[in-house]
This record gives sequence, structure tokens and C-alpha cells, in this order.
Amino acid sequence: MQRHIDERRYHVEILTPKQNSEKIEDDLEKFAAKYNAVQEAGYCACITDNPMGMLSFKATECIDELGLPVSADGLLVHLNTFHTMPELTEILTRYAEQGGRQLLIISGDGTERLHRLEPDEIGIDCETVTSVELLQYINREYPGQFNCGVAFNPYEPQDHEIEKMQRKIDAGAEFIITQPVIGKDARLAALDKFGLPIIIDAWMSKKLHLLSECVGYTIPEDTPYDPIKNLHELRRNYPHCGFYLALLGFKTQFPLLKSIWL
Repeated sequence: MQRHIDERRYHVEILTPKQNSEKIEDDLEKFAAKYNAVQEAGYCACITDNPMGMLSFKATECIDELGLPVSADGLLVHLNTFHTMPELTEILTRYAEQGGRQLLIISGDGTERLHRLEPDEIGIDCETVTSVELLQYINREYPGQFNCGVAFNPYEPQDHEIEKMQRKIDAGAEFIITQPVIGKDARLAALDKFGLPIIIDAWMSKKLHLLSECVGYTIPEDTPYDPIKNLHELRRNYPHCGFYLALLGFKTQFPLLKSIWL
């Protein structure tokens, strides 16, 4: 299979409009403007899948509705385990038809309003469908159609996290995107043995305290944090990695990105 993974670039996160939006036309217009700006800059647009369990429009729906261009290496769509089987099939089929190739497979955040895939639906004998089983299913049922990446959390107990990463690799993962990293994290060195492209999440919000749940301890709300300074430091510390930019400010931060990569 031809690889479409160019990890040494910016991967810019974009959220689709929420389904309960009262200004959907405005939201779609803003989504299109961000998407096109990322594409024109030569970066990769990364579109989330019901983040935090909030019902949002699918990436494939927005692309169709807005007539947006799709390039195999310029788009990465998140896909989690909280979908009905018909919905999962529709997403994967339409994404392939649009020319999409890159997927980030995650377990995701669910609510009582979202159906979680059951093992018998995807034909895998297990207790719960996680990103590992979803990845196995996609590579079995859609062989050669997608380049699938997975997530790595350096804040979880590392013996468990590395063991799970090995199962993700065995299931066909082709690249890794970390949880947000501040400065330098020695735990990332454990990923070197897998020999896969690594994309580091650079937290672009000044509200560092929002990472409290992710890191497992409370970060005070008044903790000073400069996301641009952190991105510069990550670039120095990890020159061979790409960077995933979550909560990027398109008015103030986006224009600075090109100079940081130099």
C-alpha cells in the first residue's frame, strides 16, 4: 500500500459544527475557512469525531456539504468506537470515496445518547470494543484503503500503555499521535522501538488547567503558560516529529506557524 503519512508537518485540529448549533450556516462558513487555510498552507487538517461526547456533524458530511477538496496526505479524520454499525460503514465508505486515507483510531468519549460498538457487530471476540479492536476491524474489512494512526498517553501507567501500544501496532497502526506534551517528556523515548512516525500534541490554548484530567493531577487555573513558546521548545526537542495543534487560535497563532518551523 502506498503510504500517505507525512508526519513532519503541522497537523491542525478543526472541530465540525455541533448538531444543536443555532447558527449552523455561520459555523459551516467558519469551518470551511479554517479548512481551506490549513490546506493552502500545506498542513494537514485533523477533524474530530464527537469530541467530549458532544454530537457534532461528521467530517464526511461537512466536506460534502461545502464541496471541500480532499488530498490523501492533507486530511486526517478521527474515528471512535461510539457509532452504530451502519453509521461506521457509511463513514468509512464515504471517506474512501472522497479520497481520504488517514484515520486516527481512538476509543473516544461516549454518552447515553451514543451507541458503542459491540464485539459481535465487528466480529471480534472480546469484552469491549476499544481502539485496538476497531483498528483490527478496519484493516480486515478495508484492506489497503486507509493509513491508520493511534494515540499514546504518556500520563498513564507506562507498563500498561506500552503493552497496549504493542497491541495497536500488531493490529496495524502506522503512526502515533501523543497526548499534549509540555517542553520535553522522557516517556516519549519508549516509542522509539516501534519505529513509527510520531506526531506530538502541542497544546495551543493558554488554559493549561484544562489538561488536569489528562495528566492525572490538578493544574491551577492561574498557571502561566505560553503555547507558542512551548511549540518552539517542542520543535527544538523533537526535530524529527510532526506537531498536532489542538485549540489553535487562527487569528493570532496560525500566522506564526510557518516561522516556527524554520
